[in-house]
Amino acid sequence: MKKGVGEFSKTKLRSSYVTLVVSVSLVLFLLGILGLVLINAKGLADYFRENLSFWVMLDDDAKEADIRLLQKDLDAKDYVRSTEYVSKEKAAAKMKEELGEDFISFLGENPLPPSIDVYLVSEYTRPDSVVKIEKYILEYPFVKEVYYQESLLYLINENVNKISFFLLVISFFLFLIALTIINNTIRLSIYSKRFLIRTMQLVGATRSFIRKPFIVQSAFHGFLAALTAMLLLMGLLYLIEKEFFLMFTYENTFLLILLGFVIIVTGIIINMVSTYFSVNRYLSISEDKLYY
Repeated sequence: MKKGVGEFSKTKLRSSYVTLVVSVSLVLFLLGILGLVLINAKGLADYFRENLSFWVMLDDDAKEADIRLLQKDLDAKDYVRSTEYVSKEKAAAKMKEELGEDFISFLGENPLPPSIDVYLVSEYTRPDSVVKIEKYILEYPFVKEVYYQESLLYLINENVNKISFFLLVISFFLFLIALTIINNTIRLSIYSKRFLIRTMQLVGATRSFIRKPFIVQSAFHGFLAALTAMLLLMGLLYLIEKEFFLMFTYENTFLLILLGFVIIVTGIIINMVSTYFSVNRYLSISEDKLYY
């Protein structure tokens, strides 16, 4: 009979440990998903910014050597990601492809000027930076005009800032929710061992001696939960990249490794701190309150 009760208690104990690890891993998994969104949100914003080009319109009689000198000068700048020279003939070919008809034969001449398409590094796509770059380019005497979609530039930067702020607020609240869920789960786990804690007190064990095995075990469970969450994240990332390869990528390896490290540290620290306070509660509670 005692053997059956002992086995039942061990099974129940294992079940509570499994429940604790699964609960914590799911919460860390949700935090990891948010981390992936934050990592790739910046990459997506940078992608849109860097693909927003502006056009340097040149005089029709600009010399090829001068144009190449300007292009080389721009390529050497830190704020320029790439440039592309579009000759009058190439511009006409593009226009013909877009319109679907030969407009030159209708007009009798090619009205399109030569130009240089300039793509900036994402950090320099803000309106104030673009204005400074525009002034610099206009100093060249054969540059007729610098054209870019100012309204679209403002729209992208404004929305990126709003989305970034919104994600940070969501991250903060989700972290608080995760902290609460993990803390309550651990408190329930410690609650089931409250009589064991009192028994250890009665035989003369010190508070630190009682806390130590609980904290060590909790750190181990936090580590297991973090590893489980990371495996789930890797599986999710693989599936999403397979189906929507432009949405999430493995390109930013350092940030992904950092995210994994943060998940592990978060799982261990939150578990240890919650266990510390939960055990302290039952170390200080009166005996008659153990039954409630």
